[in-house]
Amino acid sequence: MSNSTYKIIELVGTSASSWEDAAKNAVETASKSLKDLRVAEITKLDLKIENGKVAAYRTRVNISFKYERE
Repeated sequence: MSNSTYKIIELVGTSASSWEDAAKNAVETASKSLKDLRVAEITKLDLKIENGKVAAYRTRVNISFKYERE
């Protein structure tokens, strides 16, 4: 078994429909520029409110990916 190192970043995904879609948006966006994503951990859920109504769902996500040495 080889030794590995992983980096963890924090992202906030948003969605007009659900926290699940907000998390999915964060992961899918990260996957466009990061390789070898491993685990996503939901750390916080919140809502954006406008005029007394829910305008957006926000999900804070910690995502880990394998760190490649040069």
